[in-house]
Amino acid sequence: MGLFKEVKKPLIRSVAAASEISQLRPRFVPKAPPCASGCPNGNEIRELLVIIAQAKDYGLTREQAFERVWKQIVERNPFPAVTGRICPHPCETACNRAAKDGPVAFNAIERAIGDFGIANKLKLSRLVAQPRAEKVAVIGAGPAGLSCAYQLVRRGYAVTVFEALGEPGGMLRYGIPEFRLPREVLAVEIGRILDLGVELRRDCAVGKDISLEQLRREYAAVFAGIGAQKEIRLNLAGEDAPNVLSGIEFLRRVNRGERVDVGGRLVVVGAGGTACDVARLSRRLGAEVTMLGLELTATKSEAEYAREEGVRIECSAVPLEILRRNGRAVGVRCVRVKLGPSNSGGTPPEASETVSEFDLEADSIIVAVQQQPDFRGVETLPNGNGWIKTDDWGRTAVDGIFAGGDGAGLGIATVAIAQGRLAAEAIDARFQGHTLERPPALPAIATEKLRLDWYPAAPRREPQRVSAAERELSTEVEIGLTETEVLEEAKRCMSCGMCMDCETCWMYCSNNCFVRLPKGEHCKIKLEVCNGCKKCAEACPSGYIELS
Repeated sequence: MGLFKEVKKPLIRSVAAASEISQLRPRFVPKAPPCASGCPNGNEIRELLVIIAQAKDYGLTREQAFERVWKQIVERNPFPAVTGRICPHPCETACNRAAKDGPVAFNAIERAIGDFGIANKLKLSRLVAQPRAEKVAVIGAGPAGLSCAYQLVRRGYAVTVFEALGEPGGMLRYGIPEFRLPREVLAVEIGRILDLGVELRRDCAVGKDISLEQLRREYAAVFAGIGAQKEIRLNLAGEDAPNVLSGIEFLRRVNRGERVDVGGRLVVVGAGGTACDVARLSRRLGAEVTMLGLELTATKSEAEYAREEGVRIECSAVPLEILRRNGRAVGVRCVRVKLGPSNSGGTPPEASETVSEFDLEADSIIVAVQQQPDFRGVETLPNGNGWIKTDDWGRTAVDGIFAGGDGAGLGIATVAIAQGRLAAEAIDARFQGHTLERPPALPAIATEKLRLDWYPAAPRREPQRVSAAERELSTEVEIGLTETEVLEEAKRCMSCGMCMDCETCWMYCSNNCFVRLPKGEHCKIKLEVCNGCKKCAEACPSGYIELS
């Protein structure tokens, strides 16, 4: 009897709750996952991961799912194997799964999908078969210029890319070490764009070998993706010594195949991603390296790899002057400072107090702090404090000229790719007489709207690494995920704000309001039998169901 009494009351409450009538009714409300909002190129990350994770349910082989995902990625980004290696993955920083057991490793998945495309010789495709009459000139074969050229040529336009250097790629080729981005990977993904019919003119600098005015006369539109490959100097005493180099110059020379002797001791001024690349590359050339900067702005993994490889990182310190002897730099006089509080808007903190001075001995010094565009020969382009000013679609103040990439403001390669794509859409709209419109934004979904406890614990799969002792000049440090690991990692996606066919709503509904449909079509709601008990919305793990 005692056991019966303990069980009876909850059962009575459950039945009573189920019989209550409410005016609220469930509806499906898709929401924007933070990963897509965090991606500068707007990749539909959630949808891509669902295709992989549920391939079997949708009647796809693993290979068919990978190919479908590859084709969907290259609609926006023709460089998945490149960005899968070099993007600092802000999508992962935004991932809701971080609140449970670590964000989904989409960057590693994107790399695996890109490598799958290379291994299977997948080709980019055109959107229209019939060529159009308009011709477009693209200045610069960096990520922005090539992205713009790709989106235009697949729409039927004749595109010519003018590249000042001998090979295409821009900072992807000349500013990133091979141990981070193998040259054969870059070559394949650029080659696919050129294979669509893009004309590339190498060693042709606009403003020197051909004028901007001539391009405007001969082409219906011009896209300027000139990049930012001019170093910014520190204006310190002694900086003009011959063994003081800029980070951009050093990386360009090494990536061209030159042997650059930095000596046995090197000081790298800067603490961002470029400074880490310079420091790690110099370690492979045999130097002892110290990085010097006010605040470490490189990503966590970049700094971690640098330290693994023996780079010493001195933060909260800035250079005062370059010490010289017989005309050559022999060290850096530095001051250690105390940082003030972080400023609003994400700007870095400023030094608030000097702590002490110290000297760093050096055989060479490389300054890797920041760069800016070089507008020699195209002086009419800048219109915003030394940068090219554009609207959200890459349109400049000059009719018929569009721009993107680092020349319009420093950013990661993914931003440049997005800017090239958007400018191409604007150029196409100009030619076709269309009005540009962005699709309405979906409401965002945050962690508190999810049922984190519903998802099984599944630790994040990190790519394996080559040991520090085995890392050579061209040895890629990270080893890509296997196909099985990609599948397992994709299953960690919580499908935030979208149905994933888990059928939890169908299982919890006592009135049989939900009708199961084939995979991908989700469920159908029979509102005429719903009593508004709220169970479906409360149980939905992904926050897809709302009551109204």
